[in-house]
Amino acid sequence: MEKKTSEAQNRATKKWGDKNKDKQRIYRYRSYARKYVRDIATADDLKELSEMIQVRLDEME
Repeated sequence: MEKKTSEAQNRATKKWGDKNKDKQRIYRYRSYARKYVRDIATADDLKELSEMIQVRLDEME
């Protein structure tokens, strides 16, 4: 099987990942949250999340 990504690109990606652990974590959690809301959550789950989001927004103001 032929690799489509060059070694240089793999090194650059790893270097960026090593320097940006927090950003990677944020991107990963955001992706998980969106998948959960879109594909898994029930109506009750979404209501609870909505309340949690509103509380968090109020705290940020």
